[in-house]
Amino acid sequence: MEESITPTITLGPVTFNLTLLAMTLIAVLVVFGFIYWASRKMTIRPKGKQNVLEYAYDFVVGFTKGNIGEHYIKDYSLFLFVLFLFLLVANNIGLMAKIETTNGYNLWTSPTANLGYDFAFSFLITLIAHVEGIRRRGVKEYLKAFVTPGFMTPMNILEELTNFASLALRIFGNIFAGEVLASLLVNLSHQAFYWYPFAFIGSMAWTAFSIFISCIQAYVFTMLSSIYIGKKINGEE
Repeated sequence: MEESITPTITLGPVTFNLTLLAMTLIAVLVVFGFIYWASRKMTIRPKGKQNVLEYAYDFVVGFTKGNIGEHYIKDYSLFLFVLFLFLLVANNIGLMAKIETTNGYNLWTSPTANLGYDFAFSFLITLIAHVEGIRRRGVKEYLKAFVTPGFMTPMNILEELTNFASLALRIFGNIFAGEVLASLLVNLSHQAFYWYPFAFIGSMAWTAFSIFISCIQAYVFTMLSSIYIGKKINGEE
């Protein structure tokens, strides 16, 4: 399969992928639009769209509270909720359409299907975890966790690196594979008319499965993020 080409713009030493920027903006707007729409005219007795919003929020709090801790969950629940919603949209948005220009530029993709994007996202979560760990526990207690016991210091540092890498590679592998196979099925339908029914049925089945996997990956990424943050702010107990 040919490598996907995306439009870019270079500002000084930095090159920006315009497709990823656009898709990220769309995902952010979708999440903001949903929350804004669902939170208008809220009542004490929820109904309709408010029920959906509160159920989603309670769902995220439910599977992250044990990792963050009862004492801190209110401070991080909104962050984890928005993270989960963003990943739900970002993981699935590339499955909704395939848009390319006549000269081969890809204008529509899931941002999380890009390895560099996922590493940057993983780095952001890792940075937040370490910054919050220092803020909550202080520099001394934070650094003490790396050297207690002393002979485990190299392993503790290696664990941080593997956590960072695995968080990115896990979501990239699943989302990228889903889009690659979906694209192959679309290309199959262009080969000959008699392939179209098979490509259509396969594409529908694979899209449904990919949406399921994408939702699972949003859940897993948010869960692991809460574990990493929880370990830093609470210590290793």
